[in-house]
Amino acid sequence: MAVIALFLMLLWITLIGKAAWGRLLKKGKQDWKEQLIVLPFDRLFERGKLYVQLQLPLSSFHSKQVLLRGTEWPLNRTKLLIAESSGYGFAVLTGCSLLAVLAKEPLLIGMGVVLGLLLPMRPFIEAGRQVERRKQAMVSELPEALSKLMLLVGAGEPVLQAFARCLEGKDSSVQPLYKEWERVVHALRNGESFSEAIEKFNRSCAVQEVSVFTTVMLLNYRRGGDQFVLALREISYSLWEKRKAVARSRGEEASSKLVFPLVGILLVLMVFVAAPAMLLMS
Repeated sequence: MAVIALFLMLLWITLIGKAAWGRLLKKGKQDWKEQLIVLPFDRLFERGKLYVQLQLPLSSFHSKQVLLRGTEWPLNRTKLLIAESSGYGFAVLTGCSLLAVLAKEPLLIGMGVVLGLLLPMRPFIEAGRQVERRKQAMVSELPEALSKLMLLVGAGEPVLQAFARCLEGKDSSVQPLYKEWERVVHALRNGESFSEAIEKFNRSCAVQEVSVFTTVMLLNYRRGGDQFVLALREISYSLWEKRKAVARSRGEEASSKLVFPLVGILLVLMVFVAAPAMLLMS
């Protein structure tokens, strides 16, 4: 155990290097997390060409980050996220090895290996969950926005003005659909054509239901009036059904999450009930 812990510490010191330690002592440079965790593993992955070997999962992870953080998110920042999670995994492995030496408990090394493998995988799993939650939120918000747009256009308001008024009373910082919707409105106010703004809206959302909506918008927005409302009404029914399906899936997911706490409470109650009986029998 001592040999393993010493090897891990020497490997970490080697990765950091004298240059990193020198920059760490200078004020105004990167913080300790970047110097001790992110940058050493980023250099290691670059020199070992690990990013090239894992190009397919890296591209998938980067595309998810672009959806979540915006189209201006660079690939270099995605690589730093991977290096950071790997650095934390290595730090946990090193810490558990040192604790195993001090406590003379080999089980801690196994625990460190498990955590050291899970931490680098966590950003990939979490990004997939966030993208799925973002998609469900957009599918849930789109029918309501579509209904408001139909009401405004049906009342005689121009399509572009009605599209902008759909943002009234909506928090774009919390709702992902209206966040992208707000970007379209700003682009239109800055003089960008409606077709280009809607195409960017479609690409930034990357949701099939939004793609259907934008296609109908591009084909019918010049007509306006009743024809435009009828075109949107055709897709409105299917969107409301998908919203109901998303609500049902979220309800089932919430109920499944309650199973584990309930099982834990049941076990605790069984212990409290059985313990006095076992003590009396003994």
